[in-house]
Amino acid sequence: MIKKFREIVRLLAIYPRQRYLGLYGMHISPSARISFGAKLDKTNGKGITIGDESFVASGALVLSHDFCRRKHAETIIGKQCFIGAGSIILPGVSIGDHCIIGAGAVVTKDVPANSVVAGNPAQVIKSGIMTGKYGKLLKNT
Repeated sequence: MIKKFREIVRLLAIYPRQRYLGLYGMHISPSARISFGAKLDKTNGKGITIGDESFVASGALVLSHDFCRRKHAETIIGKQCFIGAGSIILPGVSIGDHCIIGAGAVVTKDVPANSVVAGNPAQVIKSGIMTGKYGKLLKNT
């Protein structure tokens, strides 16, 4: 019962933040979860899209502009993805559905669907995976 109550309180806290980010023009699915410690680029808010049931962990940074090159690009995170703590998603990157981005990864290029990437720069370390809600790796993969 306490676990269920805690989940309801957490959702009540997260919902207003996601609505606030929507004011910047970000396309965040209502079923996505964004940690309070995650940073989403508000300079080009319209350039960020996060799909259904994806999770962006604390310390992750999702960019949609590059000041030095005067570049505004669309950064897309697919459905049921997990973006690890401290990872950086650079502007213009597209992450396919059912992907896991390792903690501390620096994603500089597009990530194919059903992949696990890690490192700096991020490289595919496993493909053909399947994730469930919030990017949890399913056991049968």
